[in-house]
Amino acid sequence: MLDGDQATAFADLPTADLHVERRYLGGTRGTSGDDPLARLLPVGNQGGFRYKGSVRNDSVKLAVLYTSGEELTWPDSLDPETGIFTYFGDNRRPGTELHDTTRAGNLLLRNAFERAHGSADDRLRVPPFLYFEKSVPGRAVRFRGLLAPGAATLTSDADLSAIWRNASGSRFQNYRAFFTVLDVGVVPRDWLDAVLSGAPTISAGCPEPWRDWVEGRVYRALVAPPTVTIRSKADQLPSDPTGRAILQTIRDYFSTRPTDFEACAVEVWRLMAPSTGSCTVTSPSRDGGRDAIGQYLLGPNADKVSVEFALEAKCYGQDSGVGVREMSRLISRIRHRQFGVFVTLSYFNRQVYDEVRTDGHPIAMVCGRDVVDVLRDNGFSDRAAVQAWLNSRFPGVTD
Repeated sequence: MLDGDQATAFADLPTADLHVERRYLGGTRGTSGDDPLARLLPVGNQGGFRYKGSVRNDSVKLAVLYTSGEELTWPDSLDPETGIFTYFGDNRRPGTELHDTTRAGNLLLRNAFERAHGSADDRLRVPPFLYFEKSVPGRAVRFRGLLAPGAATLTSDADLSAIWRNASGSRFQNYRAFFTVLDVGVVPRDWLDAVLSGAPTISAGCPEPWRDWVEGRVYRALVAPPTVTIRSKADQLPSDPTGRAILQTIRDYFSTRPTDFEACAVEVWRLMAPSTGSCTVTSPSRDGGRDAIGQYLLGPNADKVSVEFALEAKCYGQDSGVGVREMSRLISRIRHRQFGVFVTLSYFNRQVYDEVRTDGHPIAMVCGRDVVDVLRDNGFSDRAAVQAWLNSRFPGVTD
């Protein structure tokens, strides 16, 4: 059972169970002692990686992964439909080797994921990971779930990978890790206390999904079925200045040749949907209402099934939303067994969003915030990086 927006007072934290979606309130003295995580669990009051024990001495009993949601270059994220949580390591700036970080967070990840793919005895040495995120008011945090390293759909090559990033002309590596939020609504205090005192993680009081993972690497994920989503204008546009600057950089680049943005929209879609196959940008005079036509590939590598899609692109400013007329143009061009992709640098009007979702049209609606998010996910996290990407991928367009 999820707790919605219930909250636990600061004074009650030392004995509190952990309820998924519950807020845990901070103190009010205005000092670092107000941090609720340090009072809730003996894991310290700083950093994204917090734990009890020593990583370098291989004695970590319990680990907390905390995310503020403010590291836009490293966008930690939870997919509630699959229960998969993406978390980035702590080597976030040039000058340090992958595993030589101050908090040893990346070393903790490496050890945990190596053991996750080993035997049951190996997994018994993996500390439970607890996922918290920044909340309100003040220093409050929200508990999002008990994590197991990896996912049922990911291999050892995919669930933990070292990715390259570039900052100030220097390249460096950091980890991108995928965890599964286990189907555990309440993590009992008695079990946490036992684990912290040195008891095996599958001792009395252990949540059954954790036991299943340790003993058989079975992932019982906490998933939330999708509902009809109507995103507001604010939800569809980046809220931070850097995100808005990224979109403006793209608009400026294509301002004198707006039809060239169609090729950019195709590349943005490829970043979102890597299984996209061949895709052809149509001639402006012969597009038949479609800016591009492509193939999306499904199935095994030896026998792919190709599904055709039509793509529409609009290089709109942030105050020019996509209306019914533009969307109707795309919908009318979609044939049987096809789907549509609409990419805009702005947003979709509420009426458009409502009609597409309510009527069940197979349209992927990619708004300005989505464009910024996928660029950031691929390392293009500021205006300069996006400008370099545009110059490289779409040469011949003047700034």
